[in-house]
Amino acid sequence: MYIIIIGGGKVGFYLAKALLNEGHEILVIERDAIRTEFINNELGSVCIRGDGSEVTTLTEVGTGRANMFIAVTGDDDDNLVACQIAKHKFNVPRTIARISNPKNETIFKKLGIDVTVSSTNIILEDIEEEVPTHPLTHLLDIREKGLEVVEVKIPPKSPTIGKKVKELSLPEGSTLTLIIPQQGKPKVPTANTVLQAEDQIIAVTTTETEETLRNMLRGI
Repeated sequence: MYIIIIGGGKVGFYLAKALLNEGHEILVIERDAIRTEFINNELGSVCIRGDGSEVTTLTEVGTGRANMFIAVTGDDDDNLVACQIAKHKFNVPRTIARISNPKNETIFKKLGIDVTVSSTNIILEDIEEEVPTHPLTHLLDIREKGLEVVEVKIPPKSPTIGKKVKELSLPEGSTLTLIIPQQGKPKVPTANTVLQAEDQIIAVTTTETEETLRNMLRGI
């Protein structure tokens, strides 16, 4: 595959290195001249100096034939603009954007970015046991259907504890698909399943109702 990476920082560098080792054709676009020289010295002539959010630059590097476009600069706005140009101007089939601020995730998805990677959320998910207030984990995007598979943990003082599933005011388009109790085996919930503290709820929801579902289950 021909893959274009915007941003030659540590993330972009190691991503390019890994993809090159897998046999892909890689091009990195980096604004900083010194960083560009470093990447080319380390990986070969795979990096050019330029602005990945400019149409002229993307035209010159043949973005129209790219199979995938990945923007991993440290600026969320730059990543969004670059991916939108790649998607809508050059019809790149797959766009991936790194985001630093988790609040931007919903905006990016609404604007057509295929995949968003939040470094903040990834870290929180990895240390979830030490961060009990972490509200929601994204497990899977089903973009063609406008759906997401998420995980929500019921906190100890949530008003939903002791309620049956049929008593919950689930937002439209949301379904509880699996409950993983603190003790015991996972179970597929029925209308009469009672929620308990520390239950991990796997649910299918829409991007628009994700926050409503989270708040309802956690009692916020």
